[in-house]
Amino acid sequence: MEQARHARNVAIWIFDDVEPLDFAGPFEVFITGSNRGRDFNVYTIAEHDSPVKALGGLSINPTYPLAACPKPDILIVPGGLGIRKEMHNETIIKWIKQLSKEVEILLSVCTGALVLAQANLLDGLQVTTNRSAIHELQELVPASTKIIKEARFIDNGTIVLSAGVSAGIDASLYVVGKLLGKERAIKAANIMEYDWRGENQETS
Repeated sequence: MEQARHARNVAIWIFDDVEPLDFAGPFEVFITGSNRGRDFNVYTIAEHDSPVKALGGLSINPTYPLAACPKPDILIVPGGLGIRKEMHNETIIKWIKQLSKEVEILLSVCTGALVLAQANLLDGLQVTTNRSAIHELQELVPASTKIIKEARFIDNGTIVLSAGVSAGIDASLYVVGKLLGKERAIKAANIMEYDWRGENQETS
């Protein structure tokens, strides 16, 4: 009899001035699609163990600080106004760059793509981000990177990128379907009463 697979660790990085729906949307998707925790173990990570203030003043206690977090199988990098500071945080860039070699899926939401670009992870890929940040992403990526403005989300294999804010929910549902089958993703979307735009994506 085949041994049951351990739940995949889904780590969601948070930081000051993170966009709330950028991390809360994927969090909801993965806990809803987890089969009551059997398939996904979802938690938040911050650089330190002190509370993080999201955009609008929402205070969040991270589950783990960077130094003590369990090894992720899936890493989610959200966006928000604070990303412009974090993209110059050498500790975070080094951490994401290293994890990109180890995780099954690296998913950026909205302007989280700017951090992936800063870590030199988008060379030769098809990418997207929040429409208002396309020009910033263009300045960071090499000529080999193709920006697709119209895409809701894009699958490059290990690296998946989504457009702004609510697109992170669509991309997360897509990842659930990619890993556990589309029926699981549809079930999660139905439980959430979310009109999933799963067909609106590009795959490179």
